Amino acid sequence: MLKLTISILIILFLLTLIYIYVIQPIGKTNKINHVPSPTSKPVVMIVIDSIMDEPLQEAIKEGKAPALEFLIKKGDYYPNMVSSFPTMSVTIDSTLLTGTYSNEHKVPALVWYDEQNKQFISYGSARKEIMKLGPKQVFENSLFHLNENHLSQDVQTIHEELNGKSASINTLVYRANQSQQLNVPRILNLLGFLEKGDSIKGPHYFSYGLLSKMNPHNKNTQFWQAFGFNDKFSTQELKFLMEKKSVPTFSLVYFSDNDKVVHKNGTKETKGIEDADKQLQELFNTHPSWEEAIQDNVWIVMGDSGQSDIGEDKEEAFIDLRDLLKEFRIHQISGPIQEHDQIVLGLNERMSFIYLLDQKIKQESIAALLQKDKRINFIAWKNGEMVQVISGDKKNELSFKPGGDFTDSYGQNWTIEGNMNILDLSISEDNKVSYGDFPDGLARLYSSFYSHTGNYLVVDAKPGFEFIGEGSPTHLNGASHGSLYKDDSYFPMVVTGTDLKPNHERMVDLKGWILRILKEDAQQ
Repeated sequence: MLKLTISILIILFLLTLIYIYVIQPIGKTNKINHVPSPTSKPVVMIVIDSIMDEPLQEAIKEGKAPALEFLIKKGDYYPNMVSSFPTMSVTIDSTLLTGTYSNEHKVPALVWYDEQNKQFISYGSARKEIMKLGPKQVFENSLFHLNENHLSQDVQTIHEELNGKSASINTLVYRANQSQQLNVPRILNLLGFLEKGDSIKGPHYFSYGLLSKMNPHNKNTQFWQAFGFNDKFSTQELKFLMEKKSVPTFSLVYFSDNDKVVHKNGTKETKGIEDADKQLQELFNTHPSWEEAIQDNVWIVMGDSGQSDIGEDKEEAFIDLRDLLKEFRIHQISGPIQEHDQIVLGLNERMSFIYLLDQKIKQESIAALLQKDKRINFIAWKNGEMVQVISGDKKNELSFKPGGDFTDSYGQNWTIEGNMNILDLSISEDNKVSYGDFPDGLARLYSSFYSHTGNYLVVDAKPGFEFIGEGSPTHLNGASHGSLYKDDSYFPMVVTGTDLKPNHERMVDLKGWILRILKEDAQQ
């Protein structure tokens, strides 16, 4: 034990020296060039990663979330907002900022295969996966390619529509019109990750951990603090704008810490909510009173997706697609695509893409193999204009496409054939579609088959299970997300400062709603 303690102290000391002498940025803190004060009440949107209604209510009941309780009492509370699909960060953020699903914004998932360039794409899923792919490749995908190349140029982000008069603090998707020079840590420069003078296109106010900060006194960027990707860093950046009276028209602020504790400890964990609430309290306390805080701004505090608890037995909880598809040659992510590769796996925790590189392999054959595993909720693939879906425990199949005689609760029209129970659909006598276990399931699933090119299937796990593969993250006895299922899809949202309501309680409707809030306030 003593030797281990000494070793840990030595490692920490060396890492501290590396940080002081090597990792500190070459550049300086971003200067704040003030834009004119907004003509409307500023909209401050704070995303608490993986916050869910049940643990939030428990935290409030125990008196651990007074700021969130205050907002709920003073505003509107939406416990069951619907996320995008797959329920993974970059796809969700892209939907939030563009008001479109992945068939339009073209960011398919956290992990996917780019058929056109024959590249396996990951924005950073797990440490083992990152090391196999190469840290530089993952870094470039997440910092540059995601916003510059992968996010479609045919859609506009909120930041672009507001012409830069907005803030992005620690969000993964941030594309806007203003060139923002990055602070370049020496170690990243020496390793060839970044060059001095490198920049991105972001909004006027832009923070991205150690690489870009506005508050010169924000010290929450140490290596043990994920180099700035933590709630305290985000809070200090927004607090800085508030104290400088520089809060722009729209601010999107990301609190990431809750996601980590939920992944580790499961969906009943409230510690992350308690900690996030303390950061909200600090922001409210920059005003003379909490009442004035909500009078001065429109506050939107929300999650991004839910999570599902994963079982304790790894043999049961983990669905290893390599075992289920062992008769095929599966791409090894540590190297480029090989001529003999037949299948590529795009694992996104509780959802996965299965790409068929060998045209001799039929989608139906893969689906039939996977159908035997009762831990899989459904398997889907594109057949002409239709999306076909089968289940391991429900008979026959379901087929659907946009347009037709059936109208769902979101006003979307569909052609639907087959067993409705596969996606838990209910059809009334007047052809109205209502959703059960898979909220907005038709539109969200359909979007995945038009998010990128390729010949692939989508598989979705039942609650309690997640897909694993080469280097993928695992959450034994914790929690995970990614699937279309309601536990992964629902998230809460609380709003104060406006009477306007979104057209529907979905992530995809929030961009238009925010722009309506800003337009109405500007006209008053």
